[in-house]
Amino acid sequence: MTDRWQPPQPGGSAAPRTATGKVLDVFRAFTQERPELTLTEIAHRSGLAMTTTHRLVGELAESGFLERSHDRRYRIGLQLWEIAALAPRGLALRELALPFLEDLYEVTHENVQLAVRETTEVVFVERIAGRRAVPVRTRVGGRFPMSATGVGLVLLAHAPMEVQEQVLSTPLPRFTTETVTDPTELRSMLAAVRRNGFAISDGQVTEDAVSVAAPVFGPDGDIAASVSLVVQGAGTRPASLIPTVRAAARGISRGMRTPGTW
Repeated sequence: MTDRWQPPQPGGSAAPRTATGKVLDVFRAFTQERPELTLTEIAHRSGLAMTTTHRLVGELAESGFLERSHDRRYRIGLQLWEIAALAPRGLALRELALPFLEDLYEVTHENVQLAVRETTEVVFVERIAGRRAVPVRTRVGGRFPMSATGVGLVLLAHAPMEVQEQVLSTPLPRFTTETVTDPTELRSMLAAVRRNGFAISDGQVTEDAVSVAAPVFGPDGDIAASVSLVVQGAGTRPASLIPTVRAAARGISRGMRTPGTW
């Protein structure tokens, strides 16, 4: 994954940032690749003046939304995590799904993943890593393009048409020689996912891995998440994993429809 942050463009005509916008720019300076930053780095990456950055970072650290380490670098604080945990598509979904994910892991001892869609990307809510399973390029809270992963194909297939068109109208990222980057071919794959109720991504993210994913539906019948197994590609029959993955997805879906649990 590349660093998603982009520096402010000089000479732009954007409207002046509000106080809230400046605080958000401070948070957006932190990424998966850069989880700890100095005050100077925060100012540079947020595009804020050093005096403004010093004031905002000081207030955020005092309130627990940022933390300062012994080497004077800053990182996201627990106070922000506590608030983020209230998001129903985050911790609440994870807690509801975890028993089914653990069962799926116990049956297979392979990588188990749970993800949701955020705009045009996948956000991983939970991951259980098999000790001897194939390495994966994901982490809890991490983002990934939807067009290549098993969970991403499921989420994209059931996304609103405008989201699908937005993804298909931009260059599709390539990770391996097997990655599908042709929009016409991807459209056919998405139609098959909707028709069959599962997705298989074989060697599209890493050449040695295959992902089998299925949709999780919320109380309103719309897709809420996707669950997947990621296994070693060599010697694996992906079709044999489909019933197990779909059973886990159906179990989570039933839990989301149970009154008082969601």
